[in-house]
Amino acid sequence: MSSETTQKPTARRFRPDLSSLRMLVPFAKAERYRIVIALVALMVAAGLTLAVPLAVRRMVDFGFSGENRGIVDAYFGMIVVLTGGLAVAAGVRYFYVMTVGERVVARIRQAVFERVMSLDGAFFDSARSGEIVSRLTADTTELKSTFGASASVALRNAITLIGAVAMMIVTSPKLSVLVLFAIPLIVLPLVAAGRGVRKRGQNAQDTLANAASFATERIGAVRVVQGFGGEHAAVLRFADAVESAYQAARAATKARAFLTTIIIFIAFASITFVLWTGAKAVIAGEMTAGRLSQFVLYAVFAASSLGQLSEVFGQLNQAAGAAQRLADLLATTPRVQEPAQPVKPTAPPRGEIVFENVTFAYPGAPDRQVLGPISLAVKSGERVAIVGPSGAGKTSLFQLLLRFYDPSNGVVRIDGTPIQSMSLADLRANIAIVPQDAAIFAETIAENIRIARPEASDEAVRAAAEQAAVTRFADRLPQGLATEIGERGVTLSGGERQRIAIARAILRDAPILLLDEATSALDAENERAVQEALDKAMQGRTALVIAHRLATIRNADRILVLDHGQIVEEGTHERLASAGGLYARLATLQFSAG
Repeated sequence: MSSETTQKPTARRFRPDLSSLRMLVPFAKAERYRIVIALVALMVAAGLTLAVPLAVRRMVDFGFSGENRGIVDAYFGMIVVLTGGLAVAAGVRYFYVMTVGERVVARIRQAVFERVMSLDGAFFDSARSGEIVSRLTADTTELKSTFGASASVALRNAITLIGAVAMMIVTSPKLSVLVLFAIPLIVLPLVAAGRGVRKRGQNAQDTLANAASFATERIGAVRVVQGFGGEHAAVLRFADAVESAYQAARAATKARAFLTTIIIFIAFASITFVLWTGAKAVIAGEMTAGRLSQFVLYAVFAASSLGQLSEVFGQLNQAAGAAQRLADLLATTPRVQEPAQPVKPTAPPRGEIVFENVTFAYPGAPDRQVLGPISLAVKSGERVAIVGPSGAGKTSLFQLLLRFYDPSNGVVRIDGTPIQSMSLADLRANIAIVPQDAAIFAETIAENIRIARPEASDEAVRAAAEQAAVTRFADRLPQGLATEIGERGVTLSGGERQRIAIARAILRDAPILLLDEATSALDAENERAVQEALDKAMQGRTALVIAHRLATIRNADRILVLDHGQIVEEGTHERLASAGGLYARLATLQFSAG
C-alpha cells in the first residue's frame, strides 16, 4: 500500500517568520569552533569600538591646555592602537564568519540535493525542475548572505548597541533617559513593518523561481522552440517573468528602504535633541565637554547600530522565506519508503517476477486506476513481451517493479521476496532498464555509459559500448568514447542516444532486464545490430519487453496483451495472431502497413 504522506515541494505549511532560520542550526553545529572564534573576534572588535569614546573624553577634558600637551599625543596614540586592534579583530571576524557561511550553505545544498534525489515519482509528477534548481541556487545564496554578512552585522551591532546604551547610562543617566524614550519609537515600527517586508521578500523569491523555471524548460528544449519559430514568444514570456521578478524585488526593496529611512531619521533626530540638551548642560556647568563628547559618541554608536539593525532585520525577514522553502523541501517525505529492516534479496538472484492482484493509480489522479487488478508470473530467464494500445498500463508495470511508485493494492515480488521489504538499492541492483526516452547528460560517452556502474573499468565500458554498437559511431569521433556530447546529447542522433542507453543496461549486468521500446529510435540497419546485441544481453536473464513494433517480439517466449490496465490476452505470437483478438488486430494493422 502507498503511504498517505502528501508531497508538496513548494507548499508552505505556515507563514515564515524569523524562527524559520532555525533550520540553519543543525548545519552550523559542525562549525561551532569557527563560530566561537568569530564571536570572540566580534566581541573584541565591539569592545575596542566602545573604548574609543573614553579616550576622546580624556583628551577633550585634559588635553587642550599647554601643560597637558603630551596627553594629546598619548591619547591619539592610544586611539591608533585601539583602531589597529579593531581592524585585526574585524578581519578575523570577517574571515571566519564568511567561511562558516559558505560551509553551512554548501551543506544545505548537499542535503537538499540528496533529499531531492531520494524522492519518488509522485514528487516529480508535480514538481518543476527549474523551481527546484532555483531553491538550490537563489534561496541558498540568500541564506549565505544572511548567515555570513548579515548575521555578523546583526551580532556586531547588537553587541555595540547594548554596550553603547550601558555606557550612556554610566556617562549620563539623565541624558540616557531621553534616549531610551526614543527606542520604542524605533523598535515598534521595525516589528510592525517586518511582516510586510517578509511577505514582499517571499514574493520576490517566488517570482524569481518562476522565471528560472521557465528559462530552464525553454533552454532544455531549445531545438523544439527554434524549430517551431518560438524564440520571440519565449523571449517575450521570459521578459515578462523577469519584469515580474523585478517588480516584486522592487516592492521588497521599497518596503525595506522606507523602513530604514524612518528608523534612521528617528534615531538621529533623537541624537540631535539629546546633543542640544547636553550642550545646554555644558554651558550651565552641569557636565564637562569631554563627558558630553563621550555620551554623544556612544549615542551615535547606538543610533548607527539601530539603523543597521533595521536593514539587517529586513534581510533576515527575506531570508526567512528562503529558509522556509528549503526546510519544506528537506521535510518532504517520499511515499515510497525504505523498509525499517530490509530483507536481503536471494543470492544468487534468479530474476523471478510475480505481480499478485496488483492495482495502481497515480498519486496525482487517485480516482483513475491505470492498472489492475493484475496478476502475472515471469519465470527466471523467461523473455516476456508486453504489448497494447497507448495508455494500457505497460510502462506503469515497469514503474512499480522499480518502486518509483507503490501499488494501491497487491504485492510485487522478486524471487519470492516482496519488493517493499527490500532496500531500494538492493532492489534496483537487480534491474537494468532501457527507457524509450534515453536520458543523456553533458558528459563524455564513456561517463554516460558508466552511470550504470560507476566503479566499472574502462575495458568493461568499452565492451558494453561494442555490444550495443556504440563504438560504430563513437570511434569515428576525434576522442572516441571520451568525446563530450553536450547537454541532453544534442550532438547525437536519436538512435545514437538509444544505443548509449542500451550500453548502460548491458554494463549493469543485472538478472532482470526491462526494455521499454528499446529500439524504437533506430533505423533498420542499426536496429538489426542492436537487436542482436540485446538478444545476447537477454540470454540467461529475465527480460520484460514493451514494444509497439510487433516484429521485434516475434521470438518472445510469451506475449502479454494489456488493455485498460488488465491482461486481456496471453500466448505466443503465432497463437495470438490467429486468435482474432486485440493482438491480431494490431498485427494486421502493422504488418499490412509494412
